[in-house]
Amino acid sequence: MYTEEMRRAVHSIRTPKNFGVNIIDNDSFLTIKLNEKDFIHMVHDDKIEAIQYVSLVKSALEQNGAIVLVTREVLES
Repeated sequence: MYTEEMRRAVHSIRTPKNFGVNIIDNDSFLTIKLNEKDFIHMVHDDKIEAIQYVSLVKSALEQNGAIVLVTREVLES
């Protein structure tokens, strides 16, 4: 379900420094998975920029026909 058009749309969005997401193709929907470790050392403004990036990626995927779930990898205590 992750198409070439979706890939191009996602890669056209500027990625914040030291941040990225994993896009997982689950056949009938896509999952954007965030790594909680990426957020640990970020200052407030960087966190806002990262969340705005995730929102733009989600919108780009949806505009190309995907159903999108956003989730995060939880840190172990």
